[in-house]
Amino acid sequence: MKISASTAPGGSGPALAVAGVSHRFGERRVLERIDLKVDPGELVCLVGPSGCGKTTLLRLAAGLEDLQAGSIAIDGCAIAEPGYSLPAENRGVGFVFQDYALFPHLDVAGNVAFGIERLRGAARDERIATVLRQVGMQDYSAAYPHQLSGGQQQRVALARALAPRPRVLLLDEPFSGLDARLREQIRDDTLHVLKDSGAATLMVTHDPEEAMFMADRLVVMNAGRIEQAGRPAEVYSAPASAFVAAFFGQVNEVVSEVRDRRVTTPFGAVPAEAMGEGTRVRVLIRPEALKLRLTEIERACPAKVLAARLLGRSSWIHLCLGAQPGTAPETSPAHLHFHARVPGRFLPQEGLVLGVELDTSQAFVFPADPSI
Repeated sequence: MKISASTAPGGSGPALAVAGVSHRFGERRVLERIDLKVDPGELVCLVGPSGCGKTTLLRLAAGLEDLQAGSIAIDGCAIAEPGYSLPAENRGVGFVFQDYALFPHLDVAGNVAFGIERLRGAARDERIATVLRQVGMQDYSAAYPHQLSGGQQQRVALARALAPRPRVLLLDEPFSGLDARLREQIRDDTLHVLKDSGAATLMVTHDPEEAMFMADRLVVMNAGRIEQAGRPAEVYSAPASAFVAAFFGQVNEVVSEVRDRRVTTPFGAVPAEAMGEGTRVRVLIRPEALKLRLTEIERACPAKVLAARLLGRSSWIHLCLGAQPGTAPETSPAHLHFHARVPGRFLPQEGLVLGVELDTSQAFVFPADPSI
C-alpha cells in the first residue's frame, strides 16, 4: 500500500530519494540508472549541458512525467514506481518553472494563493503575506504578472512554490531569463530564502558558476548519466573525468605520455601516479593554474603575450610558446597557444615575454582513450 507523501511523517533519512531511474523518449535514452538523494535543508544542483537529462529528472520527481524504471520517494515513501504515480498535487513538492508559469489573469496574491486552497480566510491571507515578505514582494500583492519585471516574477513564482510549505522544492533554470547583473542579486536573495525554508531543494542549471554559488552539493550530468557528485570545491578541484574538468570553464590541453609516473608539459612535469607507463594521456590545465612572472623569467617557461583582455574581476592573457625567432606565432610550426587567467587588472603589452609557472594542483591527467 502506497502512502501519500503529504501525510507521511518526516524522518532522519533523505527528503528526496531517486533510485535506479532510467527514461527514454522513443529510442533515445535520456536517463540511465540515476541514483540521487537530497537531505532536508540541502540544496543540490543538477548541472550539465543542454539535453543531458536534468529537466527530465526534475519532471519525473514532480509527477509531470510517468516513471518508466526505478523509484522516487519522499521521506521514505514511494511517490513513483513503474505503474504507480502519486498525483503531482499530492506529492508535497513545490515547482518553480523556467518561465515561472504565473497565471496572467490572477494578481500576485491570487497566484500565491493557488497552491494553498485548503486554507481559508485569515489563515490563507497570513500565509500569503508571510511568503511575499520572505521574497521581498509584500508591496506587490495586487499587481498582475505583466506589471512585474522578470526578477519580480521569479520572486512571485518562488513564493507560490513555498506557500504550501513543501518538503521538496524543484527549480528548473530559475534565473535563466534574467540579465547578468540582476541574476547575481536574485540568486543571492533566493539562496537565503531557500535556506530559511528548510526544504530539500533540487535545482537544475546549465551554468557551472551559478551551480557552484547555489549548491551544497553538485551533481554533474552528461548524456543521461551522473559523471560526478560532491561538494562544489571537491568537484572543481578533483574532477573525475575530462568532461567534468572542462565543464567548469575553458582549459588548456596538452597530449603526452606517462614516463616514470609523470607527464611532461611545456611548464614542467605533472604527477600521474595512477597511470601505467607509456599511457597516452590528456593533461587539462585550468587558466588560473598558469602563474605569470614579469621578472626572473629564466626560472620559468618563457611565453610571448599575444593579447591581454580585462574581464572585470580578472584578466585573460593569450600566450604563445615555442615560436621561432623572426616568425609570426600563428605561422610557426612549433608554436603552442595557452590562456592564463589572472585576478584583477593585469594587461601586459603585446609581444612582451613572460615567465610561466604551473600550479600542478590545477592540472588534471586523464587517459586519451576514455575506455581505459
